[in-house]
Amino acid sequence: MSAVDDAGVVVPKGLKSGAIGLVESTGIGVASTAPAYSLAVTLGFVVAIIGVQTPLLVVLAFVPMLFLAWATKLMNRIDPDCGTSFTWAARALGPRTGWFAGGFGTIASDFLAMGSYAQIAGQYMFLLVGADVIGQNPTSPWVLLVGVLWIVGLTYICYRGIEISARLQMWLVSIEIVILLVTAAVAVIRLASGSAPAGHIPLSWSWLNPTKIASFSAFMQGMLLMVFIYWGWDTTTSINEETEDSSRVPGLAGVISTFLLLGTYFFVIVAMQAYVGVGTSGYGLGNAAHAGDVLSILGAEIYGNSVIGTIMSHLLIFMVLTSAAATTQTTILPNARTMLSMSFHKALDGRFGRTHPVYMTPTVATVSFGVASVVYYVALNFLAHGNVIADSVTGTTFFAALYLGITALACAWHYRGAIHRGVRAAVSELIVPALGFLMIYAILAWSFKIYADPSQSYFELNLPVFGEVGGVMLTVVVSTLVGLAWMLFSQRQFPAFFRGEMHAHSLTDDDEVVAVRFE
Repeated sequence: MSAVDDAGVVVPKGLKSGAIGLVESTGIGVASTAPAYSLAVTLGFVVAIIGVQTPLLVVLAFVPMLFLAWATKLMNRIDPDCGTSFTWAARALGPRTGWFAGGFGTIASDFLAMGSYAQIAGQYMFLLVGADVIGQNPTSPWVLLVGVLWIVGLTYICYRGIEISARLQMWLVSIEIVILLVTAAVAVIRLASGSAPAGHIPLSWSWLNPTKIASFSAFMQGMLLMVFIYWGWDTTTSINEETEDSSRVPGLAGVISTFLLLGTYFFVIVAMQAYVGVGTSGYGLGNAAHAGDVLSILGAEIYGNSVIGTIMSHLLIFMVLTSAAATTQTTILPNARTMLSMSFHKALDGRFGRTHPVYMTPTVATVSFGVASVVYYVALNFLAHGNVIADSVTGTTFFAALYLGITALACAWHYRGAIHRGVRAAVSELIVPALGFLMIYAILAWSFKIYADPSQSYFELNLPVFGEVGGVMLTVVVSTLVGLAWMLFSQRQFPAFFRGEMHAHSLTDDDEVVAVRFE
């Protein structure tokens, strides 16, 4: 895929055009959210906050996600650049907004997520081989070692090419979804046959009653966690320049992915909630003892101790492991391509724009992200004594909301003229993206209020002057300061970009050419 510079000369990025189609792109979109992994590490925390209304949150969180996916689809249609949020926000809202909210927002969310991916992979690797003592100990140095090797191995796969990555994703996500659905179905059958454990609760329409949610604050906190459960489908547009029909297929795949996720999540969560309940003891989903990993505990109970049951429970563990593999891989992919695009548009050092002459993948961007992720994971693991999952997940959602929301705002601003083209155009191109932006940023704003309280985090630090600071806010604030410092440095290094000069890849919509130079 290429763009055209001011002299009309084609400027290639070095990526492999048309390498994957709609099926592979959709598979990557679903795999990027890591349904099994996301449920394993997030469901317990959501239930602890929301209780039996958790299935309702699955539906409510789908609404802003669908609106954001729709906005992403519209922006990809007019500008299929692998920089996605960075490029679109920079063109529509200005270079600084694009650089920080779109570019750094994407980089930070991917970066913060890597620690939790590596941690769950390390633990599940030992659970898979029966070394439960190690697998259930997040502070184990063996878990740390496997987590580091996990990042290194998947970074290498991403380095080797998008086609290898796509094929692997299709196998991984197929296994993942099938076993998830089978596990949920077995839970429903056992519930109906009267063999569910103590604490199970009957299915009830009251689970979908919004008035039963304890408070608005609890609702917003739960919604932020649900952003993480759905987050990842936008990888389809990050690999748009390597996808067939790059202006149409990636955006469509992202929208399809959100619907597939809605169905999967709703069925699995309803089944699990009914089967074990939301109690704070035993197998209950509200039990804090296994809040960071509900699936490995539930798998053994659902399938029992027979030979087939043991095989299936280990398959469930393997599924979460493959889910962590899939999402680790699809976190590296968009990050590397965002940095490639930022370098291409002269917003980052030119070395990040290098691509492999044979594999046609971003080389420096991919490898540097892998190295930085290892350093971050090791540092955070020691700092938080192995408890990296919860606060990493929450910190990730802050930046995911930041860049997804800015994409929706850029879309609404670009399509603001739709208000003069009839009700259908206004709703589709202006109102839906604007609502997506308002919804996700309302969740983001409320989250700052919630996590200003250190007790809402899973680890705290006592800092001079500031006193007790929770892990979530510490992660978000430090990351933000790093991003702002990096942007100020880049502004001095690349003044042309910050004056509003980008490659002249014009945005087009319905044969209307829109200027790309910032106003």
